[in-house]
Amino acid sequence: MSHTEKTVGMNTSKEATLHQRILGDIENQIVSGAWPPGHRIPFEMDLAAQYDCSRMTVNKALTQLARAGLIERRKRSGSFVTHPQAQSAVLEIHDIESEVLSLNLSYSHRLTKLSERRGRTEDARRLQFAGSVPVLEITCVHYAGPRPFCLEDRVINLDAVPDAAKADFATLPPGPWLINQVPWSTAEHQIRAISVEGDAAASLDVPKGTACLVVERRTWSSSGPITHVRLTYPGDRHSLVARFTPSS
Repeated sequence: MSHTEKTVGMNTSKEATLHQRILGDIENQIVSGAWPPGHRIPFEMDLAAQYDCSRMTVNKALTQLARAGLIERRKRSGSFVTHPQAQSAVLEIHDIESEVLSLNLSYSHRLTKLSERRGRTEDARRLQFAGSVPVLEITCVHYAGPRPFCLEDRVINLDAVPDAAKADFATLPPGPWLINQVPWSTAEHQIRAISVEGDAAASLDVPKGTACLVVERRTWSSSGPITHVRLTYPGDRHSLVARFTPSS
């Protein structure tokens, strides 16, 4: 092997090693939370100077991170840490805590409203039930790390689930409690997009008018309606997935 061939081989190996180092360093900063969503990644020229390598090597690392969904590259603006996005199946009753943990973030929730009262016209519409039943109205915010991840607004039919009135929803969110306590036979999902306003925007810590994904779900048992829940996610933090096979 000639001296030139040896030099080229050494340079290629060095570039590959630096590529992995840059990739690993930036990924660690993101996963650890040191660089939160929206954080601007240093510019290519600055990273090239920091690692004493070519801009091409930096560009390859950033491109790989963008393909993995960890960063977003914006023309003339630079690269930014993306908001992590959880996925859930459309035809399943998903657990919000599991969604958050899948993002390698810590989960918590905060109960903001708990009200036991006689059902109103709006509750009857939500539960799809003729007449009035006692209901428990619950609002809570679910967190991914320190940031709001989802706003839950729920009504529970207390005729169907009387024990809900005594449950400690400040400790355990209503979703998993209901799944463990009440067998359901039928569920319905409705999915839509909204521009969030008012108290909902404040609870999610997003500007008014932010595009959000709303998943509404009703569940029934053999004795009637159990609950209606409205889950509101900032649009960049959640997606829904459906798997299906061809009809016969």
